[in-house]
Amino acid sequence: MANHLNRVITEVDVRSHENNLVHRTREIDRERLIIRRGQPFTITLQCSEPLPPKHYLELVLHVGKRDKTLIKVQKEQGAGERWWFIQQGVQDEILLTLHSPADAIIGQYSLLLLVMSPEGHIKEKTDKIKFHLLFNPWCNDDEVYLPEEHLLQEYIMNEDGVIYMGAKDYINTLHWSYGQFEDYVMDICFEILDNSNESLKNYQLDNERRGDPVYICRMISAMINSNGDRGVLSGRWQEPYIDGVSPSHWTGSVPILQHWSKAGARAVKYGQCWVFAAVACTVLRCLGIPTRVITNFNSAHDVDGNLSIDVFYNEKLERIDEGKKDSSWNFHCWVESWMRRSDLSKGNDGWQVLDPTPQELSEGTFCCGPCPVAAIKEGNLSVKYDAPFIFAEVNADIVEWIVRSDGHQQKIRVDERYVGQYISTKSVWGDHREDVTQNYKYTEGSIKERDAYNKAGQRTPVPTNERTGLENLHLVIKHTKPVFGTDFDVIIEVKNDGVKDVQAQLTVLALAMTYNSIHQGECQRQKVSVSVHAHKVHREVLRLRYDDYVGCVSEHHLIGLKAFLEVPGENESIMKTANIPLSKPELLVQVPGKAMLFEQLTSMISFTNPLPVQLKRGVFTVEGAGLLAATEVHVKGDIAPGQKVSVRLSFTPERTGVRKLMVDFDSDRLKDVKGVATLVVRKRYNPMIMRYF
Repeated sequence: MANHLNRVITEVDVRSHENNLVHRTREIDRERLIIRRGQPFTITLQCSEPLPPKHYLELVLHVGKRDKTLIKVQKEQGAGERWWFIQQGVQDEILLTLHSPADAIIGQYSLLLLVMSPEGHIKEKTDKIKFHLLFNPWCNDDEVYLPEEHLLQEYIMNEDGVIYMGAKDYINTLHWSYGQFEDYVMDICFEILDNSNESLKNYQLDNERRGDPVYICRMISAMINSNGDRGVLSGRWQEPYIDGVSPSHWTGSVPILQHWSKAGARAVKYGQCWVFAAVACTVLRCLGIPTRVITNFNSAHDVDGNLSIDVFYNEKLERIDEGKKDSSWNFHCWVESWMRRSDLSKGNDGWQVLDPTPQELSEGTFCCGPCPVAAIKEGNLSVKYDAPFIFAEVNADIVEWIVRSDGHQQKIRVDERYVGQYISTKSVWGDHREDVTQNYKYTEGSIKERDAYNKAGQRTPVPTNERTGLENLHLVIKHTKPVFGTDFDVIIEVKNDGVKDVQAQLTVLALAMTYNSIHQGECQRQKVSVSVHAHKVHREVLRLRYDDYVGCVSEHHLIGLKAFLEVPGENESIMKTANIPLSKPELLVQVPGKAMLFEQLTSMISFTNPLPVQLKRGVFTVEGAGLLAATEVHVKGDIAPGQKVSVRLSFTPERTGVRKLMVDFDSDRLKDVKGVATLVVRKRYNPMIMRYF
């Protein structure tokens, strides 16, 4: 790195291959030096001659792209909070071992080597030595330390994941490519931090705070969405997406991050909760913070903080906007990140909730968390950050009302157990679901659960209806798991446990819904008079045909059913609701043969049109971390009903290990059909030279 012949230090070797291997960053890059804090690393200096007598080395670090923060590296062991180095070797080679503190600032560093005279004058200067420093969850003194290796392999090293979606009774899986070690993803992660409002306002102060995982998580939570800043993703929760990409199209984080960076920090369109969460997971894992995606089924969005989600309907069972935005979502995704909370009292370490989906302001910014999961379970809502909002997401009551034409509000349903069910994440042992509900709440109805509510101090008891003539009537909605494109039946049962026959009016309404409870339109309505004999069950069948629902169903392929029972002369009514997800076909993805590093493979992707209409403009999008960047393959011609189409795509694996090939199919009438293939990429062994290559 030196330019003239009379210099003492002629070359610097940052030993990136060796250092990156022991720092577990070789997946990110093998050529650039990338290290983790709290763990030593070595560099080698080649010298033209030994250092002159009494001359010595000084090391100075500049942190951040703008070199604002300066750190002098001590030549003796520090007290844990300082950088220090050891110098070994003589003659023409010097080995320097540098030690970083476990709370060091993460980011890009520039190392300046100075040869100093006995009088303290600079005799020689060597610069342009750069490296990146990340969090270190393998280091006991780092705030993000996670002691179990199998957890680190999942929550830091695994580039593929499974996200849970759908409804609590019909949980679907979405395979996702996090791709945190793909080319230049780490650079984009720091670019995100550099574009935050805090950094743009005061880069020096922001840079100095980047050693704190709580601060970093809060910045990432704000910057994954673009509300009020130069964030990554713009959210939209219903069609059209004509000026962007449907949130359901994405199968990985890397194309999103690349689009944002290439566009000069302009938001990518569009994301919804699982996309926001998945991209946040990619960024945080890349920076070295153990992170996982969480799905909460029947998730509450409580705006006014009263732990009650009040939903109002008119007499036609149409949702009324009362000026409030309270809602209950079929599911909602956020992330958990693992860290110690030295800023909080004892008992708040471990998993922390972070929610990058823009919902409510937190200290003036659209972000949420980090908030200890343990605090949510215990009802400790005074802890930072946003505990009351998160507590409501898993604990609020659902209260539904009918607003009569005269303005009278009639309470028709109270459900204290509906919200916060089947809280899920991918297991560390494979691609199956792990239920983590017990981390967030005690068993419903238990003494500890009641204690948590009392401690929360916000729950307002909601009295149940005191019915007169309806206490013996019950509504039940039954249906199979229908496939999008088919006709199907919904059965509504009216059960009479009383001793008298009952005459009633039954209204059944089928609505197109989004996963977050936005009504897209009415598909079908049926109103009948029913006679229910004592101790008997009356059944009504609603036939839903493809031609009836295809024109109104959302991209989430979700039908909301409402059954409403009224008895003449009674002041009370009964309502039962159900969400019916319409399942989509899966793509068949095959990769025959053995997967070897840097050897070409050919994937075979096939799809059969399940709809009674032809599909136009078919396109497959294929991607996979360590396999290939997002690539489109267009289908030639239209796809007739029942027709099978197949395409081939060749690619060359660039990294070893378990890899997943993700495929998405889109067309004019059927979108976001997914498929996945798992392959194990190995190095080829050459027995002649007895080594892998």
